[in-house]
Amino acid sequence: MAMLGRNAGGLFWMFRYLERSENTARLLDTGFRIALTASDGAETEWESIISTTGVREQYLEKFDTFEQAQVINYLLRDKDNPSSVMSMFDGARTNARMVRTALSSEVWEATNEAWMNIKQILARPVSVKNLAQVLASIRQHSSQVRGALHGTMLRNEIFDFARIGTFVERADNTARILDVKYYVLLPSAAFIGSSMDNAQWETILRSVSAFRSFRWLNEAETTPMAIAQFLILDRRMPRSLAFCYSKISGNLRYLAQNHVGELPCLEMAQEAYARLDNCEIESIFDEGLHEFLEASIGGTARLASQIQQDFRFTR
Repeated sequence: MAMLGRNAGGLFWMFRYLERSENTARLLDTGFRIALTASDGAETEWESIISTTGVREQYLEKFDTFEQAQVINYLLRDKDNPSSVMSMFDGARTNARMVRTALSSEVWEATNEAWMNIKQILARPVSVKNLAQVLASIRQHSSQVRGALHGTMLRNEIFDFARIGTFVERADNTARILDVKYYVLLPSAAFIGSSMDNAQWETILRSVSAFRSFRWLNEAETTPMAIAQFLILDRRMPRSLAFCYSKISGNLRYLAQNHVGELPCLEMAQEAYARLDNCEIESIFDEGLHEFLEASIGGTARLASQIQQDFRFTR
C-alpha cells in the first residue's frame, strides 16, 4: 500500500490534533457556562475540565488550585502543556508540512492560516472578557480545515486516514465529556427538574453542538436517559459514539477493500460498532453509565494503538 508509515501517521495525527483543539475549546465553553450557573463549586467545575482533557497530573505539577484564569490559559496557550490548543495547532501544522504533497493546496492553506491566526490570538493571556471570541475562532479554524478536506480531496486512502484520526479523537472526547458529567446526568433528587439541573444538561448538549438537534428530536421534557441515548447511540448525531464508530469502521473497511486486506484494527472497530448498534440505553444504565463510558474510553485508546501498529506508524 502506498500510504503506509510516515505519511499515514502524519495524516492521522494532523486530524486528531485539529479535532482535539476544537474539543478543548468546546470543553472550556461548557465549563464557563456551567460555572456561570453554579452558585458555588465553580472551581470544582474547572477541575473537572482539567480531568476531562487528561492533563490533571501535569497541571498539578504547576498549580495548586483550579482557578478559572489558570485553567483557561493552561488549556489554551501554556507552553508546559503539550495538549494545549496552541500545541495542537503546532502539531497539526507540523504534520501537515510533513504530508504536504498528499494534501490539496486548499487544505494546506487552511491549516497554515489557522496556525498563524491562532498563534496571534494566543500570544497574550486570554481574559474572561474575550474568551467566547477566542473559543469561537478556534472552532471556526478547525471547521475550515475540515471543510477544505471535504470539498477538495479525493476519496482515497489519504482521506480515509484523515477521517479515521478525526473520529477516533471525537469518540474519545464525547465519552470523556459524558463520563465527567455523568453525575449531572444522574443528579440527586433535590436537583431533578430545577433550573440548575436543566441548565447543566443544556450545556452538556451545547458542548458537542447537539442542543438544537436534540430539541428537534425530543420535544418532550429533557431526561438523563434521552441525552445519553442521543450522545451514545443515535447514528444521526455526528458526535455520538455510534456515529463515530460507524465512520471509523467504514474508512478502515475502504482501506481493507482497496489496499491492505483486513487487519486486526478493522475487526476491533466493527465489533465496537456492532455492540453500540445492538445496544439499548436501558441496558447501559443498568450496567452503569460511568462503567460503560470508562470501558468505551479504554476501548478507543486500544483501537488507536492497534491502528498505529497495523499501519506501522507512530506518533
